Amino acid sequence: MSNILVAPSILSADFANLERDINKVEKANADWIHVDVMDGHFVPNISIGVPVVKSIKNVTKLPLDVHLMIEKPQKYIEAFALAGANILTIHYETVPNPKEVLNLIKSNGMKAGISIKPKTLAKVLDPLYDYLDLILVMTVEPGFGGQEFIADCAMKLKYYKSLNLANIYLEVDGGINERTAKIAVANGANVLVAGNYIYQAPDVKRAIESLKD
Repeated sequence: MSNILVAPSILSADFANLERDINKVEKANADWIHVDVMDGHFVPNISIGVPVVKSIKNVTKLPLDVHLMIEKPQKYIEAFALAGANILTIHYETVPNPKEVLNLIKSNGMKAGISIKPKTLAKVLDPLYDYLDLILVMTVEPGFGGQEFIADCAMKLKYYKSLNLANIYLEVDGGINERTAKIAVANGANVLVAGNYIYQAPDVKRAIESLKD
């Protein structure tokens, strides 16, 4: 998995024109659509849920990379599978039994991902690699778009890269732009989530290309 994939975060899209904004990044060679689901408990913000994911599935052919920033994610796995999520990422900090939840995601036909917050140590995922298709390293505190990239978090990417986890995507989310993408990729990231950098760009295609380069 040497190619860099770009997953625009719809958190930065115009929700009144979501189909338009998804089509825009699809035409601009985005690889996945990143969907942040927030519950106002695990993170201090509320975003979208199952019905919106289902609606998005109807307007794009791109894989839906759904990031659950919610408590008790296991309760909603089947619903997100039915709504059309292709990749479902839970937070390590929200589940006492991650192996069970990751197996549940896979048994519902999705790729299984796990995410860690900036203050969570990289090594906590060591027992889980056999259960994972994706690791998402947060380089901001989850909950809001437009935050500054926390450079120290790149060391977590470096740690996972050193383990040669050949079949696991290394995704990074938070403050990603042309400059920070270089840091993330140099440390092992192969999937870049970006919101404001893409959706506020005067030329969306060029913004996506700059991340892939």
